[in-house]
Amino acid sequence: MTQYSDHFAPKGLRVRGTVVVVPGRGETRATYARLGRRLAADAYRVRVVDTPALDPEDPTASRAELAARLDAAVEGTADGEDVVRPVVVVAADSGAAAVAALLGRAGSSLAVRPDALVLAGLPGRAASPAASWDDELDVRTSCPTHRSTLTGDSEVRRGSLEEALPADLADAIQDADTDLPVLLLVGDADPLADHEALRRAAKSLPRARLSVVRGAHHDVLNDLQHRSVAAEIVSFLEALRNDLQPLISVQSSAW
Repeated sequence: MTQYSDHFAPKGLRVRGTVVVVPGRGETRATYARLGRRLAADAYRVRVVDTPALDPEDPTASRAELAARLDAAVEGTADGEDVVRPVVVVAADSGAAAVAALLGRAGSSLAVRPDALVLAGLPGRAASPAASWDDELDVRTSCPTHRSTLTGDSEVRRGSLEEALPADLADAIQDADTDLPVLLLVGDADPLADHEALRRAAKSLPRARLSVVRGAHHDVLNDLQHRSVAAEIVSFLEALRNDLQPLISVQSSAW
């Protein structure tokens, strides 16, 4: 039975939207507790699901399982009322690739179709050459708190970044056919990302934005810049509520 980690908006505040977080290779729901709390503090209902299973022998079944998991997660946030929109899926690493493969297909259906996607740390075809846990941590993050969280979680699967993505996911973002708004997040120090492919994807998708985080590694949602990254996500969520029109624009600046 799938379990969830829930983060609720502060009491007394009207919920502004629903966010479902999908982890990546080796990660657990606990990996995203900090992000979940931060988004919830801005009055968003946040639910973190388990990392999706990826079966290279049966990609159709893998997509169906992920669709069912997302449906259950979103519908379960309603608490007897309608699901609060916008509904946004935030996914990282292999989770992001799986979401891109599922929702980046014309005609793909969910019980509650998301209004937008945030795809973070999308991996390219390269696997991590990490020889030790410290090497893997160096690929993932330079944030001491996040490194401690990963190291102290006995359910984190070490060495997972050495596993290449299934072939059907490796080019999922390149093959995506969706009119959903998509925020792509990547660290400029991410050795697993295909940065040129992400730039091409951002240009090919009709409503995409590519945000590059200076100094960030593969775990871009949880690296040292996590506050700024969370702020970028919240800005995206707020723009969704305003027909993708930014609420703040800079007219003059000396920096």
